[in-house]
Amino acid sequence: MWRLRRAAVACEVCHSLVKRSSGMRGGLPLQKVHLLSRSIYHSHHPTLKLQRPQFRTSFQQFSSLSNLPLRKLKLSPIKYGYQPRRNFWPARLAARLLKLRYLILGSAVGGGYTAKKTFDQWKDMIPDLSDYKWIVPDFVWEIDEYIDLEKIRKTLPNSEDLAKLAPDFEKIVESLSLLKDFFTTGHKLVSEVIGASGLLLLLGSSGETAFRATDRGSEGDKHYRKVSDKEKIDQLQEELLHTQLKYQRILERLEKENKELRKLVLQKDDKGIHHRKLKKSLIDMYSEVLDVLSDYDASYNTQDHLPRVVVVGDQSAGKTSVLEMIAQARIFPRGSGEMMTRSPVKVTLSEGPHHVALFKDSSREFDLTKEEDLAALRHEIELRMRKNVKEGCTVSPETISLNVKGPGLQRMVLVDLPGVISTVTSGMAPDTKETIFSISKAYMQNPNAIILCIQDGSVDAERSIVTDLVSQMDPHGRRTIFVLTKVDLAEKNVASPSRIQQIIEGKLFPMKALGYFAVVTGKGNSSESIEAIREYEEEFFQNSKLLKTSMLKAHQVTTRNLSLAVSDCFWKMVRESVEQQADSFKATRFNLETEWKNNYPRLRELDRNELFEKAKNEILDEVISLSQVTPKHWEEILQQSLWERVSTHVIENIYLPAAQTMNSGTFNTTVDIKLKQWTDKQLPNKAVEVAWETLQDEFSRFMTEPKGKEHDDIFDKLKEAVKEESIKRHKWNDFAEDSLRVIQHNALEDRSISDKQQWDAAIYFMEEALQARLKDTENAIENMVGPDWKKRWLYWKNRTQEQCVHNETKNELEKMLKCNEEHPAYLASDEITTVRKNLESRGVEVDPSLIKDTWHQVYRRHFLKTALNHCNLCRRGFYYYQRHFVDSELECNDVVLFWRIQRMLAITANTLRQQLTNTEVRRLEKNVKEVLEDFAEDSEKKVKLLTGKRVQLAEDLKKVREIQEKLDAFIEALHQEK
Repeated sequence: MWRLRRAAVACEVCHSLVKRSSGMRGGLPLQKVHLLSRSIYHSHHPTLKLQRPQFRTSFQQFSSLSNLPLRKLKLSPIKYGYQPRRNFWPARLAARLLKLRYLILGSAVGGGYTAKKTFDQWKDMIPDLSDYKWIVPDFVWEIDEYIDLEKIRKTLPNSEDLAKLAPDFEKIVESLSLLKDFFTTGHKLVSEVIGASGLLLLLGSSGETAFRATDRGSEGDKHYRKVSDKEKIDQLQEELLHTQLKYQRILERLEKENKELRKLVLQKDDKGIHHRKLKKSLIDMYSEVLDVLSDYDASYNTQDHLPRVVVVGDQSAGKTSVLEMIAQARIFPRGSGEMMTRSPVKVTLSEGPHHVALFKDSSREFDLTKEEDLAALRHEIELRMRKNVKEGCTVSPETISLNVKGPGLQRMVLVDLPGVISTVTSGMAPDTKETIFSISKAYMQNPNAIILCIQDGSVDAERSIVTDLVSQMDPHGRRTIFVLTKVDLAEKNVASPSRIQQIIEGKLFPMKALGYFAVVTGKGNSSESIEAIREYEEEFFQNSKLLKTSMLKAHQVTTRNLSLAVSDCFWKMVRESVEQQADSFKATRFNLETEWKNNYPRLRELDRNELFEKAKNEILDEVISLSQVTPKHWEEILQQSLWERVSTHVIENIYLPAAQTMNSGTFNTTVDIKLKQWTDKQLPNKAVEVAWETLQDEFSRFMTEPKGKEHDDIFDKLKEAVKEESIKRHKWNDFAEDSLRVIQHNALEDRSISDKQQWDAAIYFMEEALQARLKDTENAIENMVGPDWKKRWLYWKNRTQEQCVHNETKNELEKMLKCNEEHPAYLASDEITTVRKNLESRGVEVDPSLIKDTWHQVYRRHFLKTALNHCNLCRRGFYYYQRHFVDSELECNDVVLFWRIQRMLAITANTLRQQLTNTEVRRLEKNVKEVLEDFAEDSEKKVKLLTGKRVQLAEDLKKVREIQEKLDAFIEALHQEK
C-alpha cells in the first residue's frame, strides 16, 4: 500500500513538472515561492504571490493598451495534513527516477532548442518595421478616448479566478521536498529540472534570507512600474515627435530628388529632346475660374459659392507669416506695426519643379530661391496695393492675383485679407475699420469658403476682435480652422499653460471650429529664412511642455500639418460644391441668352472690349478722312474764321481812327503804325488760335457726323472723350508764330495792287465788311431806341421809358449830324450840354453818359454809310490809284487798306493750311492713337464710356460663358484625376 502511495506521489510530481515545462511558456513565471521547512511535518504554508511580468517587445511602446493597470493575482492558501513516511524499494524507485530525469531533461532541452529555432525563423521572416512606425494612425494612440478600457478590464476574470486555473505550486514544492529526502543530490537535480522547465525556483538553505530579499524586490518592482508608466508615456510622445520629424525629412528628401529630376526633364525639353504639351494642373484651372469670377463681379453680387481659403485675423496676429510658411517663401511686404496688407491678395499654391511666383497679368517669373527676386516681388506687391487704393482711402477691395509654384506645396487657393483693427489711427481714412469689416464679410459669407482664423497666442484672448466676426459668419464652426500663432511666446509668458489648451480647444472664445492648430512663426526677426523658422518650430515642439503634457496633440502642431489639413479640407469642399455651381451658371447663361434674343435679335453679342475695338477703327478712319480735306477748303475756312476773329479790331482800332485824319498822308501813317503794332503783338497768336480751332471743328465734325443707318449712338460718349483728350494733349508748333509774324508783316507792308481785278476784289471785301458792321450797328440802335412806328402798329409792340429817352436823344443827335456831316467822331462838352438842354426843354431828362453812348452808335452808322458811298465812288478809282491820286480829288486809301488786310488773310490762311496738312493733322492722328491705347488699358474708362443695358448684357453673357466653360473643363479634369 505504501508503495502505491509513494508511486502516486512521484507520478504526481513528474506529471506536474512535465506539464509546467510544456505548457507554461506563455504563462506567468513564478517570482516568489515560500521555501520548504526542514521538517516535512511543518504546518505553516504561506500564500503564494504571483506578479504579472512586463513584456519588452518592440511593439509594446506603440500601443496604448500597455497603460492598463495591472492587478496582482492572489491565490488562496492550501493547507495539507499529515503524511506518514513509508519505506519502498530503493533500487526500483532509483531506476525509475533516473529514467524519468533523463526523459525530462531531454524533452526540455530538445523542446527548448526546437522552440528557439522556430522563433528565430519567424523573427527572420518578419520585416523590419522600425522605420515605418509613422504608418500607425494617430487614433491608435488615442484609443483610450474612444474605447472604455476600464469597462473591458472589469469584464475580465479577476485574480482569484485566474489562480484557480494555475497549477498547484505548493504540491510541486512538497513533492520536490520528498525527493530531497531520498536523494542527497536531490536539491541539485530539482534545480536543474526546474531551470530546464522554465521555472525560476530558487532553493537554498537560508530560506528566510532569500524570502526577505524577494519581498524587497517585489516592492522595488512596484516602484519601478509606477515610474516606468510615466516614462513610457514621455518616451512615446518623444518618439512620436521624432517619427513625424523623420517622416517630414524623408518627404523633403524625396521632394528634393523629385525637383532635381524635373529640372533635368525640363532642361531636356528646352533642348528639344522631348516636345510635349504640359496640361494645366487642377489648381491652376480652378484659380482661373476664380479670376474670371472676380472680374465678372467684384462686389460679389452673383451667387459665387466656389470654395476659397479666406485668411482673417487681427492686425499683426501673424497672418502673413503663416501664409509665408505655407508658401515656403517670404513673399509679402513687411512692416513694424504698420498696416501692410491694404487689399486682398489671392495666392494660388501649386506643386512644381521650381519655386517661382508670377502675377496673373504678367509673364515675369520671380525666382523665390534668390533674395533679389524676393525683394522685387515684395516691392511689386506693395506697389500694386498702393495703386489699388484710391485717393482718400486706406484699403481697397480690389484683388491682387498671385501664383506660387514649388516642390512640396499643397494645392489650394488662399485669400489674404487686411488685418481687422479696433481703432483708426492717424493717417488712416475714417472708414478704414468699416471697410475692412465689409471686405472680410464679403469673402466669409460664401457658404463654401474655408475660414482660416489666425489668433495671436502671445496676447490676451480677450483682446481678439476677429473671433467675434468669425463666429457671426460661421456660428457652427463647420468651415472654420483656428490657428494659434506665436505659441513659443505664449508658453514663455503665460502663467497658466492650461490657458493655452483652453484657447486651442475653443473654450475661451464664443466661436467654434472644425480644427485647432498651434504654430510657431519664427523668433520675430524679419530676416529669418523659412528653413530656419521651420527648424526652430520643430525644435520647439519637440521640447515643448504643451506636447509632453498632452495639452496639444501631435497632429495639431507645426505649419506643415496645418497646410495638409487645410488642403484636404479645401479639396473636399471643392469636390462637394463645384458641380452644383456649374449647374447654377448654366441656368444663368440660358436666362441671359433668352433676354438677348428678345431685346436685340439683329445685333451681335459684342462685349465691351469688342465694342471698343469697333469704335477704335471708326475713329481712326475719321482721322484719316481729316487728312483728305482739300487745300481749298482749308484755306477758305481759315480765311473766313481769321477775318471773323480780327474784323472788329481792324475796323474799330485801325480803320476808324485813321479815317478821322484830315489828309491821306496822315491816314497812311496812322494805318502803318497800327498795323505794325498789331502784327508784332496780337496777329500771329490770333492766327494760330484760329487754325487750332478750325482743326478741332473739322475733327469734331468728322467724329460726330451721322453715318446713316450704320451709325451706332453707343459710341458717341467714347468719341467725344477721345476728341477732348486728343485736343488737350495736342500743342501747336512753337515756331509757327515766329514764321507767321514775318510773313504777315511783309504782306501788310505791300501796298501795290497789280490789276483792276484785285482792285475790285478789295472794294468788294471792303463793302462786305462795312455792310456787316452797318447791320450790326442798326441792330444795336434798334435795341437801344425800341421798335419803329411800323413794328409798333403791325406787331403791337411798345417802347420802354428808357427806349423813349434813347429815341429822343438819337433824334436830337441826328439833327446835329445833318447840320454838319463832316463832324468828328467825338462830341465836345458844349455840344453835350446843348443836346441835354434841348431835351430838357422837351421834358426829357438825360445823363451825359447816355448822350455819349447814343452818339457812338449814331455816328458809326453815319460813318459807315458815308464809307459805303465812298466805295461806290472808288470803283472807278483804279486809274487814279496808278497815278497815286495826283491831280485828283478822289482818295481811295481805305480801299488800299482793305486790300492789304485781304492779302494778309490769304497769305496767312495758306501758311496755316500748309502747317495743318504737313504737320498738325499727323500729330493729331498720333495723339488720337495714343489716347485710344490708353483707354484700351483703362478698364474703368471703358466701363464709363461704353455703357447701357446692351453692353452690360453682352458683357455678362460672355463672362458667364467663360466661367461655365472653365468650370466644365475643371470638373472633367477632376473626374479624370479620380
